Amino acid sequence: MGLLDGKVAIVTGAGRGLGRAHALALAGAGADVVVNDLGADLAGAGADRTPAGDVVAEIEALGARAVADVENVADFEGARRLVGHAVERFGRLDILVNNAGILRDRMLVNMDEAEWDAVIAVHLKGHFAPTRHAAAHWRERSKAGDEVRARVINTSSPSGVFGNVGQTNYSAAKAGIAAFTIVAAQELERYGVTVNCIAPNARTRMTAGTFDLPPADGAYDPLDPANNSPVVVALCADGAQAITGQVFHIFGGAVDMLRPWSPGERFEKKSQWEAAELLSELLARVDGARPEPLGEAIRKVGGEYVVKS
Repeated sequence: MGLLDGKVAIVTGAGRGLGRAHALALAGAGADVVVNDLGADLAGAGADRTPAGDVVAEIEALGARAVADVENVADFEGARRLVGHAVERFGRLDILVNNAGILRDRMLVNMDEAEWDAVIAVHLKGHFAPTRHAAAHWRERSKAGDEVRARVINTSSPSGVFGNVGQTNYSAAKAGIAAFTIVAAQELERYGVTVNCIAPNARTRMTAGTFDLPPADGAYDPLDPANNSPVVVALCADGAQAITGQVFHIFGGAVDMLRPWSPGERFEKKSQWEAAELLSELLARVDGARPEPLGEAIRKVGGEYVVKS
């Protein structure tokens, strides 16, 4: 018996990297999988059915069921067709893993409108549109009297929760996805749907220039995309019904349950602040507290990557 026997899952951006690892892990746990991938290049241009088809072949080689889908998740009607494809092919939908993404890295002063719009569309709208149509499907099932135990897993990034130079578009989209997760979890809980989010570290084609190559000796690789997939499978299990609205930062075998914005340190007076007085108080508190960019927060020590706490 697999943890996800009888479940039907959609994984977007599943032709490569993290999405491929998630699709294989979900199938290995017993789920039928819709492998969605437009097959675009890293910047989001072009289309190719081959990546999705190759992953379907890998899943079928495991003895599991899968079907390829090449809809553009940033297209509202395309996302509707994607959800319909899962229901038509397998008779139901239980799991949506929003993973598809692109990069258009540029320093803010040089970024053009198209580079901003493309990244926001694929990441942020590409999470909204499939979730919107899946949520409508689950609401209808819930109102019809079905017991719904549905799961949405979103994909933020360390760049979205910690920040990273040269990625104002990508980081803004990924931070938005974390906030989207919290609110969607609050709204969809009444229908039996949980919504969680991962912020994964992984060596993929999107991070090829950031991290070193895998260990040549076959030693454990904390940047293997597959390290993130057990978290996805666990969150999709029926037993995870109480876990919702959470964001998990993953690095190898380390999983951090992140805390959302909180009041932090409060300072107050019983009257209106004078601007100069307030400035003095602010400077006393922020001195040395500047958030570290991602490249500084993750560093290599003694041949191993570590996340500074």
